[in-house]
Amino acid sequence: MGYKRLVTSRPFRVLGIQQIAIGGLDKAPLSELWSGLFGIEKVNDYRSESENVDEDILSLGSGAHAVEIDLMQPIDPERSPKVHSPALNHIGLWIDDLPQAVEWLSAQGMRFTPGGIRKGASGYDVCFLHPKGNEAAPLSGQGVLIELVQAPDDVVAALS
Repeated sequence: MGYKRLVTSRPFRVLGIQQIAIGGLDKAPLSELWSGLFGIEKVNDYRSESENVDEDILSLGSGAHAVEIDLMQPIDPERSPKVHSPALNHIGLWIDDLPQAVEWLSAQGMRFTPGGIRKGASGYDVCFLHPKGNEAAPLSGQGVLIELVQAPDDVVAALS
């Protein structure tokens, strides 16, 4: 099956990488590596029963160029979502206009995970592209869970 070129006049831009999320059954060894050995600063915690996640939030870099590193463990390893599998759970992309991106990508046939646009762990509006398409929405993250993150005004200005 060949690659079908999509319409290029999209009403939004991907500005850069906002985060990477790494999961494990126990986030302590992840924290030891990323904070302890690499020296990346922990800036916050996040826990959500509905998302089955307990995470440490680290920040690498500064200002608009900072990249968030989320170290995650499941609250219940038997329940979904399984934030520890795969270990590289997802990547987050800064988007300049998230509602427009969701509307446009949906019209192209993109499948999103349940939950729609909502507040994420760092307080920004987020939504996720599903890693797998289906009959109703055949486009997907091609095996990768991708988080779209509404960039704040200062990040939009700095990365535009």
